[in-house]
Amino acid sequence: MFEYVKKSLLTGVGMALRSRAEIKELAEELAKSTQMSQTEARDFLEECQHRYEDARVKLDQRMEQTVEKILKRLELPTRSDIEALNTRIDDLVKKIETRE
Repeated sequence: MFEYVKKSLLTGVGMALRSRAEIKELAEELAKSTQMSQTEARDFLEECQHRYEDARVKLDQRMEQTVEKILKRLELPTRSDIEALNTRIDDLVKKIETRE
């Protein structure tokens, strides 16, 4: 039973959508209710916090990738596209000004 609850608590998306404080609170409650030793509880809490960070980073990466795909489908220019166009415009303006 404990392993099932532990695995449920540590699932990626669920961890990423909860706040750090919520994860800590859930882990502490689980440690108390299962009568873990102090060392086991500390290790479990550290594991929860580590997995929380991993899940949050992975979720952020997936969201960035999804936004990039959407922008490509919409054929919207990226910041680098706009910066490149601005550089070309600046270069053209300089060329025109030197000819005058």
